[in-house]
Amino acid sequence: MTTSDEVLERIKPNGARRVMATGALGCLGSLLLWIAATQPPVDVGWLIFLVVMGAGSLWLAWKMWEVSATTLELTRSELREAGGRVLFEIKNVDSVDRGFFAFKPASGFLVRLKEPTGARVYAPGLWWRRGRRVAVGGVTAGREAKSVADLITVLLVQSRDGAKK
Repeated sequence: MTTSDEVLERIKPNGARRVMATGALGCLGSLLLWIAATQPPVDVGWLIFLVVMGAGSLWLAWKMWEVSATTLELTRSELREAGGRVLFEIKNVDSVDRGFFAFKPASGFLVRLKEPTGARVYAPGLWWRRGRRVAVGGVTAGREAKSVADLITVLLVQSRDGAKK
């Protein structure tokens, strides 16, 4: 007998993807700041743009490195971070989309919810939530994300079949 808190599947961020994504953002930020310092544009607006975008890219790279160390866990009742923060509850899921044209992260999937759950959340490189949409993916391994998306679909079918009886 399985409990609703038993972890059915995990999505662990891929180490190589983490390094590539954060490295690319870090290099972009460093390059923009280097250009601003060594060859500042004549217009002050462009200088401010270079500094803000460079600092923002470095901050985003650091934040992505920090956040993408988190493992996501699927249970029968929810998809959550290993630390306990809940992305969404299975009973609130309307549909799961892994299609080619879905607005989703790389190697990930999009979940449409019946009701919005809380505030907007952005965990760069791992997942985001806005309104009734939750997208998972980015630095994750495609096979793990596919497996979790398929399991969520199975859980949906099981809950709908159970509701019919």
